[in-house]
Amino acid sequence: MSKILLLEDDLLFAETLVDLLEDENYLVSHFPNGQDALDATYEGKFDAYLLDINVPLIDGLSLLSELRDANDNTPAIFLTSHKDKSMLEKGFLSGCDDYLIKPFDSNELLLRLSALLKRSKKYKPESFGDLVYDELHKCILYKKEELELSKKEYLLLLLLMRHINTSVPKELIYDELWSSAESGSDGAIRVYINRLKQLLPGMKIENIRGIGYKLVE
Repeated sequence: MSKILLLEDDLLFAETLVDLLEDENYLVSHFPNGQDALDATYEGKFDAYLLDINVPLIDGLSLLSELRDANDNTPAIFLTSHKDKSMLEKGFLSGCDDYLIKPFDSNELLLRLSALLKRSKKYKPESFGDLVYDELHKCILYKKEELELSKKEYLLLLLLMRHINTSVPKELIYDELWSSAESGSDGAIRVYINRLKQLLPGMKIENIRGIGYKLVE
């Protein structure tokens, strides 16, 4: 069951939307101001955001921009009375995926929300404790912050993540990091491992003597 965050300060309209979405088996959390909505995103995970723009404390545009800056790529739809192109442009620049102008047809909202959720689930990031692999954007996040990795560091960390709590043989690391035309070395692997240890202070990478390495959650 998908969880939806609804940011809307018109309480009667919000109640109508909550009833509509709950009838479609969505779990809806409604917030009348941007600050409460922002706090909620830190306390729990949502599958989609439905955001009004002109709301108290933190407006919808600023809220979504802040979430995107924190690497929160949750699908978002703006629901607003604004009709001018400049506001539409600001909405997409802040990171929204879709835009509906009030008043809108209820069925259109449901169709757009359903389509957005289906697309996002195809690219759902893989989580490994505090590490997240975002295949769509080809990046790895640690505690919600994107890691700056070289190509080989990226490949090595992804390999360790996908075998978390399991020993990864050096032979497999060689195959993953170097092509047959390249020459790798144990020393090079150690350099990459030490670099990853610096980037992941809350996680442990063990040297399994004579075998390889293991990322421990």
